[in-house]
Amino acid sequence: MTELVHTSRGLDALPAASGARAVVMTMGALHEGHAALIRAARERVRDGQVVVTVFVNPLQFGPSEDFDRYPRTLEADVKVAEKAGADVVFAPGTDEVYPGGEPRVRITAGPMGEGYEGASRPGHFDGMLTVVAKLLHLTRPDIAFYGQKDAQQLALIRRMVADLDFGVEIVGVPTVREPDGLALSSRNRYLSDDERRRALALSRALFAGRDALADGPDAVRKAARTVLDAADGVAVDYVALVDPADFTEAATGHTGPAVLAVAAGVGTTRLIDNIPLEFGVRP
Repeated sequence: MTELVHTSRGLDALPAASGARAVVMTMGALHEGHAALIRAARERVRDGQVVVTVFVNPLQFGPSEDFDRYPRTLEADVKVAEKAGADVVFAPGTDEVYPGGEPRVRITAGPMGEGYEGASRPGHFDGMLTVVAKLLHLTRPDIAFYGQKDAQQLALIRRMVADLDFGVEIVGVPTVREPDGLALSSRNRYLSDDERRRALALSRALFAGRDALADGPDAVRKAARTVLDAADGVAVDYVALVDPADFTEAATGHTGPAVLAVAAGVGTTRLIDNIPLEFGVRP
């Protein structure tokens, strides 16, 4: 049975794991995408310990964003986590994570976090990295699992862990999609039926870009942009083809891994999606 704890003291009091400890960090409102992360962690550590964190981090929400209405469904989250194989759900309150109020010292994302999501949501990545660092210290995992859907976030966490010698292995888990292609997200519940239909333009754009892979990076960007520009009721924020190592825009002659990422507003909801690509690999 999954143990629910709310304090770092309660986490420390748990019996020691017989193997490695894995952590899956979430803001709650768990869905099948989160369950896939938990299952991946369970499979990796086997008889070790899987800890799922549930914390809606105020530092990564801007003044006009949805912190107050972000769904909080802890009872249901524990059930999802338990079914997926979690041993522990760590659900601290804000006073537990930030006992002295908002931290005066924070981790900055630097230039790597200034574009794309960072440009649209100033300060978001500083808040995200600060809480990830804090939760890594509190949970002390050997391995941490994050979804590839938040591609820039994953890239920044990898870089922080490497640059600051955290000694934690970071594992990215592929995006989980609905049968029609829509990427799972806790914010999908904000969409009306009509908005959800319009939101499918994001995944269609990504798949169109993937279909143009053989023609090179510029063709991929153009194909994705064409689909989004033609979509009704979709306010495009960006279409980007980037190197996942540093999130700089992929050049015309780019070879190797890349991420095609899109962001757009549908109604009052902002959605992001991406797919990994590989250029220059012969079939």
